[in-house]
Amino acid sequence: MLSFNRDVLVLILEKLKSDKNSLFSCLLVNRTWCLIAVRILWRNPWQYFTTINSKIIMLFNVLFLHLTKESRDILKGQGIDNHITESHKCTLFDYINFIKYLDFFFIRCMIPRKTKKTKISIVKSEIFKLFINNNTKFIHLSIPQNFYNQIHLIPGAEHCFSELESFHCNMDISQNILEWMVRYKSIKRVRIENMFNYSVKYLEIIKLIEVQKNLNDVKFINLSESYESFDKSLEKSLIKHAATIRYLRFDWIPFTKFLLHFVNLSCLEIFLPGYSVWKDLNYFENISLPNLKILRTSRVRPIILTNLIENIKGNLTEISVLYDYHGDDSKMFIQAIYRNCPNLRYLRLSLLLFRNIELLISEFENLLSNSQFFNGLIFDIYTGYNIEFKWNEFFMILAKSSPISLFKFKFSSNKLIQLKDIKLFFDNWENRNSIILEINNKDYNVNMKAKQQLEDLIKKYKVRGIVDRYSIGFNTVYHENEFEWN
Repeated sequence: MLSFNRDVLVLILEKLKSDKNSLFSCLLVNRTWCLIAVRILWRNPWQYFTTINSKIIMLFNVLFLHLTKESRDILKGQGIDNHITESHKCTLFDYINFIKYLDFFFIRCMIPRKTKKTKISIVKSEIFKLFINNNTKFIHLSIPQNFYNQIHLIPGAEHCFSELESFHCNMDISQNILEWMVRYKSIKRVRIENMFNYSVKYLEIIKLIEVQKNLNDVKFINLSESYESFDKSLEKSLIKHAATIRYLRFDWIPFTKFLLHFVNLSCLEIFLPGYSVWKDLNYFENISLPNLKILRTSRVRPIILTNLIENIKGNLTEISVLYDYHGDDSKMFIQAIYRNCPNLRYLRLSLLLFRNIELLISEFENLLSNSQFFNGLIFDIYTGYNIEFKWNEFFMILAKSSPISLFKFKFSSNKLIQLKDIKLFFDNWENRNSIILEINNKDYNVNMKAKQQLEDLIKKYKVRGIVDRYSIGFNTVYHENEFEWN
């Protein structure tokens, strides 16, 4: 059998950290492979779950086996007699020490549902001590909404988080925790969600940003209201880290030209609330972000982004623009893309159209002809009651003008795409790379006949090799991995 140096093997298996199935197979090779794979799998065990289900309950049961005899005795003394307090069984590894990502959304779900209300605080205390003590260290801490437990008072908390690199929290948490977090200055990634009128806590957020020494990734998500004094202060605190920040998301209309300073920024995300009106159409006129590769926005008029794209001069590889309802803006924006983004690989356009549809389709042909590295397209169209998007013309242009590298598509619309239009697309895609396709429409959730007819059509072209793989759904909301195709 081929033998690897252990350090080399670690590097190889680290490349598989997002591929749990491959890592599982490594468990069976030998003890060395098993130990390395187990460490990687258990570093962030929560990433494999999105909901509380039977599989994560099994994970909880393994973690309960690590409770100390003292904790089990305390729980038994309170009359808690269930699988938590069963006789101790030795585990093959000390899994708790492998965990480096502490997510309290899942941790607090470890409390059995049948636990009496009067006993919950006791059970919670013992479970928290299982993770927070002088024997554990975490690089990531995630605190969910409605979390008011004073975890910073648990013995060993200072040691646990002394090497923290990533912090994710909801603003609806204990202010004491935010005040306590300011002492940790090694955090590289900060994600704050649901900033809903918590003016008292805003000061702690600003302090948390200011004290960091090597901030790299900052995201402020779901800002319900904009407060000029706070936003200006926050923008000022971010400027202090402009040299190190590579990834930035904010959900408000900027009050200052703070983005002028972010010359090393590689990813910019601006997701505005629905009521926002960005009046300064020339905000980006003199702002150049020379290293920007990824641009994602929601409810930002494309005319505002056009200046930015023109100033970047060629480095953008991913663009995602959601919910534009200005048809004329879209034309100018698409022109800016094909004139200034020769390295574009992925594009998402999510448009609300009420007029000028023909102009959009004609410009799209120019976009395809000038994007030789184009690999994936997400196209969402929402039209008015009496407006029909001409999918047949769009698909013909797509089949005729797409570069050879483009074969991954996601299409969605508020109206069902006609089968004849999809068939036209497939018929004209002969002798090209097989399509990886996703089609979404909310009606597919209830109109099973329409969904089945579409699936029958796609299967015919899958047999012919026109379609490689496909999915049909009703969810048009994509997340950070929107440019991934299953």
